[in-house]
Amino acid sequence: MGKKKLLWIIALVVACACFLSCAGYFLIDYLHYKSITDISGAQDNDSNVSSAKKQVHVPVDFEELKKVNDDIYAWIRIPYADEEDKYIADYPILQSNSEDGKSYYLNHNVNRKSSVYGSIYTQDYNAKDFNDFNTLIYGHNMKNGTMFGTLKKYRNKEFFNKNREIEIYMPDRIMKYKIFAAYVFDDRHIMLSFDFEDESERETYLDTVFSKRSLYNNFADDITVDTDDRIITLSTCTNNDRERYLVQGVLVYDSDADS
Repeated sequence: MGKKKLLWIIALVVACACFLSCAGYFLIDYLHYKSITDISGAQDNDSNVSSAKKQVHVPVDFEELKKVNDDIYAWIRIPYADEEDKYIADYPILQSNSEDGKSYYLNHNVNRKSSVYGSIYTQDYNAKDFNDFNTLIYGHNMKNGTMFGTLKKYRNKEFFNKNREIEIYMPDRIMKYKIFAAYVFDDRHIMLSFDFEDESERETYLDTVFSKRSLYNNFADDITVDTDDRIITLSTCTNNDRERYLVQGVLVYDSDADS
């Protein structure tokens, strides 16, 4: 066997070994990500939550989820308008309780294991009751469409117009939001850049949002948003480190207010 051929075979074996190693890593990581939706009884239970408030059906078993990770406090679900029981996003929402954990779930999954997928999470600049003017929810833009990797679909105007509903579940509460904007924003930390306790700052922020209207960004014409509303902002990365892609919804239903 010639020396060149031997070197070529060695290189091929090394390349195959590297490929298998990487594939194994991502398979294990994907299984970590997938595990949360495979928890027995985590979703689609038939229990109703009853208290002094009006009875509501919450299709998520938070007792089961809390056994996995007590940082789970809510669930986000974005249904496809034309596909029953299929979701653009369908994940638990977490917030770390540790002092230095504002971005802990950027690179940890629901089992608190290191993961490139991370989790869907909020930071403690927001309360865990969705009563803030603007609640920021973060998730990675994964190429395989997991986490917030599907939000890029909102760049398409037809998709934006069809898929406008966001549902948030909590142990005894259901909230529904109507998507009003999907656009590219800069990388500033929104919660640190605007004082949402100040009405004039809220107005300035909304002016900044609606100034992003363009051929490349999508905004709804059938709904208004003002400083007294409550909104959620889904934030994910783009291919540009100086940008973020945001999808925003305004609260249109809250079971607490309907009790």
